[in-house]
Parts: sequence; C-alpha cells; structure tokens
Amino acid sequence: MSADPARPAGSRRGLAGQAGATAADSAAAASAVTALYQQQAVGLIRLAMIMLGDRAAAEDVVQDAFFGLYRNWFRLGDPANALVYTRSSVLNGCRNALRTRTRRDQRDHAAGVGTAPDLEAQRSAESQVLLTEEARRMIAAIRKLPDRQREAIVLRFYLDMSAEEAAHAMGISRGTVKSTTSRAVAALGRMIEKEVW
Repeated sequence: MSADPARPAGSRRGLAGQAGATAADSAAAASAVTALYQQQAVGLIRLAMIMLGDRAAAEDVVQDAFFGLYRNWFRLGDPANALVYTRSSVLNGCRNALRTRTRRDQRDHAAGVGTAPDLEAQRSAESQVLLTEEARRMIAAIRKLPDRQREAIVLRFYLDMSAEEAAHAMGISRGTVKSTTSRAVAALGRMIEKEVW
C-alpha cells in the first residue's frame, strides 16, 4: 500500500509493515536517523557516561534511544524535533538504568551478596586516556549530586543548552532548571572547598 503524499508525515503510524509507511519512507527514516547518529552519538554517549559512570551502559542507553527514534520517526511530526526527542530518551534511559541499579544494589545488600562493583576500576583503558585527572575528579563530583541536579548541570554546562532547552529535555519548568542548577553549582563549590573528591 503506498503512502498518501497529501497526508502529513506526523500522522503516519510507523515504519515498514505499519499502516501508511512505504519502503521508501522507511529508507528515508533510516537515512535521517543514521545521519543524526553520526553527528550526535559521541556527545550523547558522553552525556550518558557522566550520568551513569559506566561506558557500556551509556552506549546501551544511546543505542536504545536511537532505536526508539527510528521506530517512532513518523510520530515526530517535524524532523527538527529528532535531537530533542533523542536527548530526552537518553535522559529517561539513564534514569531507568540508575533506578534499576539502585534496586539491584539494595536487593544485593539485603541478601548479603556484596557491594556494587567499583566502576572506576572497571573503566576501560580507552576511557582512562580520554579523561584527564581533573576531568575525572569533576565528573566524580557531579556524580555525587542528586539526579535532577546532575541532569541540570550536564545539560546546561556540558551540552551548553539554554534553560528553556534543558527544561524541555528534563520535563520541568525553566525556573526549576535555574534553581536546580544554582543549587548544583553551590553543592559543587562546597565539594571543591572541602576537597572531598
């Protein structure tokens, strides 16, 4: 069944095999998602790595986000929203991974299995080379922040997003982003003063 050219792309239901999408539509979606991946994957992996502290988990989250983008390409309505959609998916994937990790750690602790693995010790040699000592210390300090503060800092300063863009990605108001960022900066300042990292 061929797609109706008069029908807007956002009204299509999905990719090949789903109503309203042709093989050409699927190829175009795959091409657009691949181009976005080539442009943005490294930055999104860095974002997820700062959030999770684990490169393998960060890569998994980003891969899942791009797969979700491909699967839902025709629901976007406007291809210009693809990066925003993908960033939000990465943040949601990081939140889910952190919740899962916390539940697993609590379950293991209750069962007396042991403590969580030392992520610093497991970091690959490639990751060690990529991060200078100062950067590793700053990332360690950022990882000690509460989830929302960590997200705000990473989006505002590592991804250089405006307060409005960060608010949209986090699903909160612009004012909340500003106050959360302010609290995070103050907390980082206290950590630096005490040299706990």
